[in-house]
Order: sequence, then C-alpha cells, then structure tokens
Amino acid sequence: MIYLIGFMGSGKSTIAGKLSDELKLPYIEMDKSIEEKENMSISEMFAQFGESHFRECETHFLKNINEESVVSTGGGVILKDENRHHLSTGTVVFLRASWNTIVSRLQNDQDRPLWKGDLSEKHALFAVRQPIYTSLAHHVVDVDNKSPEDIVTEILERLKN
Repeated sequence: MIYLIGFMGSGKSTIAGKLSDELKLPYIEMDKSIEEKENMSISEMFAQFGESHFRECETHFLKNINEESVVSTGGGVILKDENRHHLSTGTVVFLRASWNTIVSRLQNDQDRPLWKGDLSEKHALFAVRQPIYTSLAHHVVDVDNKSPEDIVTEILERLKN
C-alpha cells in the first residue's frame, strides 16, 4: 500500500492518479470515496455532523482498504493516532509543499471546508501538521516548482531503493 500524505493543495490526488498508472495499481481518492459512501460532500458532512464525524469516516475507510493501492489521503488523516498507526503499515510518501505554494494553488478554492476563513488560521493548521507528516513519512518529496511527472519519477526512484 502506498499512502500519499500532505496538506490540502499539495497535489496528492494528481500524483496518486499518475503514480497508480505507472505502478499498475488501483488508485483510491479517500475524500471522494467517502463522499460517495456517505452520499454527501465533505462540506455538507462538516456542516451537518461536524469535523469529528468526517474523521470517523476517514478512519473507517482507511481500515477497510483491502487491496494493494495508491491512496490519496485527506490532509487531516494524520490527526488521529489510529490512522497514523494504520498508515505506518504501508509506504508513506509526504508531498511537501511550501506555504506559498499551498496559498497560490488554493486561493480561489471554495470547496474545502478547512480552507475557508482567516489565512492566519490556515497557516497555523499548516504549521501544526508539517511535523506530523514528516514523522510518518518513509519518503519526503518536495513538490514546489516541479511538474507532476517529475514528482512521480522521483517517487518511483525512491520506491526502487
């Protein structure tokens, strides 16, 4: 199992799709899969049931992936001990993007519930999560100023070694 972790906007979904093609493995987009299973968007889940409900859905989903896959995780999946333990059973790749890259990619995004609101709050969330991503990662790949193809090539090289 290959888990891609990183902050929202770091490119997890894009890279997971391309990496799965290269490795001939199924691609799982956790957030999208949870939305389909719950029959509502993440924004709706947050509004109706709160973030904790969504985090429970993440844990349940993560524990029930049963085929070798490339998994694009949600940015907050690393917040729960149980999820961190489960991630450690596979190969974890942290797609590390700088704060400036995240802001430039997400500045017009209206779909992410945790991207709404004050920029300083989002930066605090980013700062808190960075060391957790790093501590879980078997491989840290910097994504700033790199094409998706270059990032996938770098991941494939690291997976070989």
